[in-house]
Amino acid sequence: MQNIQFRKVIDLSQPISPTIPLWPGDPPVEFETVATQAKEGYFLRRFSMGEHSGTHMNAPNSFHPDGIGIDAYSPESLVRPAVVIDVREQAKKNPDYVVAIADIEAWERANGRIAADSIVVFYTGWQAFWKDPERFFNKDDKGLHFPGVGADTTAYLLEKRQAVGIGIDTHGADPGMDEAFGTNMQVLAKNGIILENLTNLDQLPAKGTTLVIGVLRLKDGSGSPVSVMAFAP
Repeated sequence: MQNIQFRKVIDLSQPISPTIPLWPGDPPVEFETVATQAKEGYFLRRFSMGEHSGTHMNAPNSFHPDGIGIDAYSPESLVRPAVVIDVREQAKKNPDYVVAIADIEAWERANGRIAADSIVVFYTGWQAFWKDPERFFNKDDKGLHFPGVGADTTAYLLEKRQAVGIGIDTHGADPGMDEAFGTNMQVLAKNGIILENLTNLDQLPAKGTTLVIGVLRLKDGSGSPVSVMAFAP
């Protein structure tokens, strides 16, 4: 039996609108009114967006041809303890900062060993740029410039700490300049959890939080916009 003790509930999901930052090449977010109170007696819209837009969770089949879709995650796999590792200072100095094993070790010296089955969330400070898509992606002729988790760090978390997922407040768990997507590849190979574009990470303690992830059960979906609720002590 799992007990969740908390003092407050914090929403870690960004609001969805047509102006949110979109990964280059992804479809736009669109809303269309199909019924109004004046005409039909009720208000209704249809909406369209990419499976990896807004605050979202990636599914294994987005990187592995034989991987499961987002609809295959069990309910219990979407309720997990979380730790938050603050790397804002590193990212402020270097937008291409790659989270290293040394960052994990420093966090553990201050907070104790990361518990097995945890989602490890990285607070880079990028949530502050959400309303400025150009700054959020920080693109130039060399590529996208935002921080992320190094592949070797992810391997360490999965193998040495039995972590089940990675969360971050950027548009990619992998650094913007990393086109190999090593973190996504490794986590999703284990049917783990990748959460991107999180927000309100400044309101979370370093440890003791439980995340509850609400996915849209899109049949064979490569991912899903999600509502992530943090039950914090």
